[in-house]
Amino acid sequence: MTPAEMAAIDAAAPEGTDVLVARAGAAVAIAARRMMGGTYGRRVLVAAGKGNNGADGRVAAAALERWGVRCRVVTPPEALELVRRANSERLSRQAKPWPERPVSAANKSGKREATKPEGSPIRAGSKMPTSAAWDLVIDAAYGTGLRGSWGADRAPAAPVLAVDIPSGIDALTGEDHGCWPAALTVTFGALKPGLLLHPGAAAAGEVELAPIGLDASGTMSWLVTDADADASLPTAEPAAHKWRRAVRVIAGSPQMRGAGHLVCAAAQQSGAGMVVASSPGVRAADVARPAEAVARDLRPTEWAGPALADIKRFDAAVIGPGIGTDPTALAQTARFIADCPVPLVVDADGLTALADHPECLHERTAPTVLTPHDGEFAKLTGSPPAADRFEAVRRAADEFNAVVLLKGPTTLVAAPAAVLAAASGTARLATAGSGDVLSGVIAAVLSAGATEPNAVLSQTAAAAHWHGRTATFGGHDPASALTPLTAMHQVELLGAVRAGLAASAAETNGT
Repeated sequence: MTPAEMAAIDAAAPEGTDVLVARAGAAVAIAARRMMGGTYGRRVLVAAGKGNNGADGRVAAAALERWGVRCRVVTPPEALELVRRANSERLSRQAKPWPERPVSAANKSGKREATKPEGSPIRAGSKMPTSAAWDLVIDAAYGTGLRGSWGADRAPAAPVLAVDIPSGIDALTGEDHGCWPAALTVTFGALKPGLLLHPGAAAAGEVELAPIGLDASGTMSWLVTDADADASLPTAEPAAHKWRRAVRVIAGSPQMRGAGHLVCAAAQQSGAGMVVASSPGVRAADVARPAEAVARDLRPTEWAGPALADIKRFDAAVIGPGIGTDPTALAQTARFIADCPVPLVVDADGLTALADHPECLHERTAPTVLTPHDGEFAKLTGSPPAADRFEAVRRAADEFNAVVLLKGPTTLVAAPAAVLAAASGTARLATAGSGDVLSGVIAAVLSAGATEPNAVLSQTAAAAHWHGRTATFGGHDPASALTPLTAMHQVELLGAVRAGLAASAAETNGT
C-alpha cells in the first residue's frame, strides 16, 4: 500500500497509536534478537527519529534492554556521526601496519612475531581487532515519512535492521536518496511499493511483514506468492485432447526467425496441447519451431486474413515477437489484433503496431494482454513509466482496457482496478529471448479458458511469477546468481519449476 493509504489505515485503526507502536516495537525487538542469535553481551545502536518510526525503535530498544542487550538510542544526526566515526576508526586500524618485535629467546625459529598494538602476541587464527562497536544497528530514523536524503552516505559495519522501510528509500517509488542498506526490514500492515521496486527492494534486504492489527484488506495491489501462482495456474484436465488448449503463434520474420521458436517452445512446456506457428514471408518448411509445433505458410503481405481464417479453433494467440516494423507488417499486425476473437498476447513488434494503430484495440472483445518493457511502454503511452510504476501501469491498463504487464526487476501486471507484483525473477533473466518465453507461457496459461477480467489478471501474473522462478530454481546459489540464464534454458526449466510451485504451495498450506 502507498504511504498515503497506510496513513489512512493507521488513522482508522480501532486501537490507539500507543498500542500499534507497542506491537511494532515488539516485532522489531524479536527480529533483532533473532538476527543477533541471542541477547547476552550484545550491543545495539538505535537511530530513532521523532515520529512513529522512531517510537517503534525506542520501544524495541526498551524490550532488548530488558533481555540484557546494551542499547544506545540516539537521534538520526547523532547516529550518522557515530557511524562515520566508527567507519573511519575501522579503516584507520585496517591500514595501520602491525608492529613487530625482535626475535626473543623463546622464539628460536628465527621468525619475527607479529603483535597487537599493546605488545601481546597474536594467536594463530585470531581475528584482527575492529572498531565496530555494535552487533546490530536499528534504523528507526524516518521510515516512510522521509521523501529525500538524510545524509546516510556511509553504511554501518554492523548489520542493519530497518523499521518499516530503510530511511532514505522512497516508500512510493523505491528511489534511493541515500540509505543504510538493510539485512532485514520489518514492515507493518502491508508491503509498500518501495520495498518491491528497485533499488528499494535491494536496499531492504529480506522483508518480514509483521501483523500489528491494521486492516489492509482494502488494498488494490498484491504481491504474487508461490501459493498464489499455484492456485491460479490451470492444471491438465483428465479428458483433455491436444486441441483443448491450442495456441496460435504469429512471430518471427526472414530477418529474425528465432523468436517464434522460443514462443512455441515455452507454450508447449506450459500446457499448450497444440501450437501452430507462422512467420510472415517465411515458408512453412523454414519456420523456426520445435519439432512438435505445426508450421503454416504466410505470405509477406496481406497475411492477416489467412492467419485469421481458422483462428476460432484456437484458445489463445501470440503476435509480435520478431515480426518486423515495416509499414506493411505493422498494418497487418494491427488488423490481426483488431479481428482476433480469442485471448491475445501482444508483445515486441506487436506493441509497435499498436502504438501506430491504437484504434485496433477498440474492436476487441476477447481478453488482451500487453507486455511492454519501459521503452515499449513509452511508445504506447507517449512517455516512460513514471517513478510511481504501480500507478503508471494501472493507468495504462485503464487507457487500453487491457491487462498490461510492465516488465522490470519487479514485473507489474495491471487491470484498470488492480495491480499484481511478480518479484520472483532476478537479473539472470536479462537475456535475449526472455520476453518471447514469457509470451509463450502467458498464452499457454490463458488457453485454459480464462475470460473474466480478474481471472485473466491473476493468471497473467501467475505466468510471470512462474517464468521468474526459473531464475532461482534449485535455490539461490551464489555461484550462479550472476550467470545469465539463456532463453532456452528457461524453457527447459519450466516443467520442474511448475512442480516446485506446487510443492511450495502445499508446504505453505500445510498439506
